[in-house]
Amino acid sequence: MATASDVKRALRVRADGVTATNLARFFQTEPGGYGEGDRFLGLRVPQVRSVAERYSDLSNTQIRALMRSRFHEDRFCALAILTSRFQKPDADRAGLWRLYLELLDEGGINNWDLVDATAPHLGQFLVSEKNPMTTIRSLIKSRDLWHQRVGVMVTWAFIKKGDLEPTFTVCEYLIDHPHALIHKASGWMLREAGKRNIGALREFLELHHREMPRSMLRYAIEKMAPAERARWRVNDDHP
Repeated sequence: MATASDVKRALRVRADGVTATNLARFFQTEPGGYGEGDRFLGLRVPQVRSVAERYSDLSNTQIRALMRSRFHEDRFCALAILTSRFQKPDADRAGLWRLYLELLDEGGINNWDLVDATAPHLGQFLVSEKNPMTTIRSLIKSRDLWHQRVGVMVTWAFIKKGDLEPTFTVCEYLIDHPHALIHKASGWMLREAGKRNIGALREFLELHHREMPRSMLRYAIEKMAPAERARWRVNDDHP
């Protein structure tokens, strides 16, 4: 049976110091950055996913152990294994969702790439829940940036099912959020909602475009024709 140590050894064979330095800079690990203190081995995502596929049978206990690593790629690999398992037809989705939330609470899911590679997929569990907004509201009302981003990104699963209301509810709640990573995620989900129903996105913009942070608005209208983008961009001097 594979262990977290086996996965770590497989990742470290591919480690590269120059890439690690570049990744640390890209993910803003400097003091005061959103990724402050995170450490990198220096692997690209396809390399990490290759290792995840090799150790796809890693137990939940060993996934937990891997998630305790201080190195970003170890945690990405653990989450890739968890997410892949979640997507299998016979998966214990409820159990894996609980594990995911526990890992989030423990602080191992601590950057936007870790959220974005997981939450849209695991959000499928909430789609079948009776009161999914209870969970989503608890996420977006958290004081933790990564809980909040998960709360935004899980709504993609609802968009794919044609239910846009969770996205609009979340984005409206977070419209005054101070962090750019929430602005961008919210705008991204609004754009995806607009692909499903452009009229619904326009209704949301009619109500909120003047108060939306600039990056949220720009992401939301990115796929519109230039003339329509110009119509909505009345707040380009907004932060």
